Amino acid sequence: MPPGFRGRGRSGGGFRGRGGSRGGRGGRGGRGGRDQGRTSIRTENRPKEIPKAEEPDSDSEAADDSELRSGEDSEEDLNSDDSESESEDDAVTAKPYNLLLQSLVASNESSQRNPKRRKLDHTQTEEDAIISSDGEDLVDEPEEEEPEEEAMDVGSENEDQSDPFESHFASPSPARLASVTSASKGEWKDTKLPKSALLGNVFLSTPGGLEQTAGGRRIGDLEDLNLKKKLVAEELKPLQKSLGQFVFDYVDVLYGERTLGNAEELRKMYSLHALNHVLKTRDRVLKNNARLSKVTDEEIELRDQGFTRPKVLFILPTRNACVEVVNALVDVLQPEQQENKKRFQDTYYTPPDTERISANKPEDFRVLFSGNHDDLFRLGLKLTRKTLKYFSQFYNSDIILASPLGLRMAIGDESDKKRDYDFLSSIELVVVDQADALLMQNWDHLEHIFKHLNLIPKDPHGCDFGRVRNWYLDANAKYFRQTLVFSGFVTPEMMKLFNQSMLNVAGKVKTQAEYTGSMIDLGIQIRQTFTRIDPQTPTADPDTRFDYFTKAILPSLLRNTSSTSTLIFIPSYFDFVRVRNHISNAPISVGTISEETPVSSVARARSHFFTGRHSVLLYSGRAHHFRRYDIRGVTSVVFYGLPDNPLFYREVAGGFIGRSIGEGRVNGQPKVRVIFSKWDAMKLERVVGSKRVRVMCMDKGDTFEFV
Repeated sequence: MPPGFRGRGRSGGGFRGRGGSRGGRGGRGGRGGRDQGRTSIRTENRPKEIPKAEEPDSDSEAADDSELRSGEDSEEDLNSDDSESESEDDAVTAKPYNLLLQSLVASNESSQRNPKRRKLDHTQTEEDAIISSDGEDLVDEPEEEEPEEEAMDVGSENEDQSDPFESHFASPSPARLASVTSASKGEWKDTKLPKSALLGNVFLSTPGGLEQTAGGRRIGDLEDLNLKKKLVAEELKPLQKSLGQFVFDYVDVLYGERTLGNAEELRKMYSLHALNHVLKTRDRVLKNNARLSKVTDEEIELRDQGFTRPKVLFILPTRNACVEVVNALVDVLQPEQQENKKRFQDTYYTPPDTERISANKPEDFRVLFSGNHDDLFRLGLKLTRKTLKYFSQFYNSDIILASPLGLRMAIGDESDKKRDYDFLSSIELVVVDQADALLMQNWDHLEHIFKHLNLIPKDPHGCDFGRVRNWYLDANAKYFRQTLVFSGFVTPEMMKLFNQSMLNVAGKVKTQAEYTGSMIDLGIQIRQTFTRIDPQTPTADPDTRFDYFTKAILPSLLRNTSSTSTLIFIPSYFDFVRVRNHISNAPISVGTISEETPVSSVARARSHFFTGRHSVLLYSGRAHHFRRYDIRGVTSVVFYGLPDNPLFYREVAGGFIGRSIGEGRVNGQPKVRVIFSKWDAMKLERVVGSKRVRVMCMDKGDTFEFV
């Protein structure tokens, strides 16, 4: 099987998986990997599979085979119970603004001369078949039309310039438009805002030359949010008020303090914001349609839209996470009708009585992998005056919800003959929730998605260019897009996303928590020794770390094979393979457990380690994330590298050794050794605490011991 191909197979643990190597940076499924990978956590909850050899019927699978066209001005026929057709509103004759528009118009005319549906010329892959079986491959859209819809929420045509929607999207000031130049050059002014009791340290970045106003509006209650009357919302809680001053002002946010306790509050907040944005956008378009229909003698220029209809994108780790967001959207919108709801329930829900996660697993694990935890999905939602429609075609959707892998497959790669990402050209709000969970899938997929956001579309898709906002035509949409990222902690990958992909001229905010350190609360007394290595660059870190391990730590393990049972925790799969290959030639009995290890081999390795047949056990970070094994017999631990998740340090160092102490298997003082470098500062801070991290990274000494 060639590299990069996702074949079917069995993965480690008791779950059904789709094989292919995954793991550390660069691995398929690990962060930074270039091939399309995914987690091996798959169960019977996944969609029904279709044999690879089957080709979709061109008539029944309109989602796969139909021509692409836009639905920016279309609305659903409310008199139809299950209509799949989409329409365009009355159009205004578009003027050829530049060569780009001329080429797009020419392309549109060509497509109108040949409206026949096309047959995909490639064999349907396994993943395509899975998506199609749910009716979810929704990139293409049909060519029918439907009657024009009235506006969802009737209101005054005099727009309120104090509304952030008006000042940011509809009528941005000349100063804000000019700040695009600073944002494109990377000229940002950083400001530390007053410390917040709920947000901790808050850092705001704005394009150079733009007066700082972001986050200046204080939110007291719902009346301060300029919400559409149609929406139903609960009274705001303190965290929603503190974070909402940025979210509802269309400022980019990187929030690294998401917890099990505040997850629902955050979900309700961004769901309310997303629906408010969609309703304002659609109502503006429909009201202007009505205005234009009454004008006969003079031409009015009304620029109120983008190239395509989708405006909001949710990127989520699992189908169950998608269910939670959809439920939050429904609670706020309260539509009179929900079309295709049963199909959504059949393919995304898991009956509670079929839950198979042990109650002994940590709570965060049970929450993340509860329900349908399939990580391959994409779903379009369309809003009309009375109806919320599930499984709408992407070009006729207002909201898209997808996993990184599901959307990556829809976009395609440069090597693919047929690619489509025009449906992402007019996304104005991106919400990335549970970003820490996405790290353990394949972060490369997320970066791939952001590279294809807000690009000039290759085809017109029925766009009325006379209605497109000027900053879209100038290819500046990415500087007006709002991005919200929520995570349990912040990593270098997220900071890269913040610095390179979050370019909002309204500004961007990141929060920084203060940590006491997970090593403080292990529950037992253990000698913990931290040793700093000093690679000059991040790229030199793997070689420096490996050299130190083989010369300083491995020899001591070889000398004490009979007295200790040592677990070596290795976060990166690439490092795991490198150490495994090296240590396999050493005169020592070693067991290995990674996320790729078959379940029978895992059981054998655990048994041999517990009985003393193996004196060393190599344990990968992703195996712990996806399985949360409770390893018995551990008397000492070596952290080849620190985990991103501070809970893992506590579970491995405190939990594994603590159990051995309770069973009377530890003779003498239990030990934990940690290798770190200054490039691990963010991980180190969460383990040792904010007050110690600077000294440990900058001090002349390189060894730090805690008891």
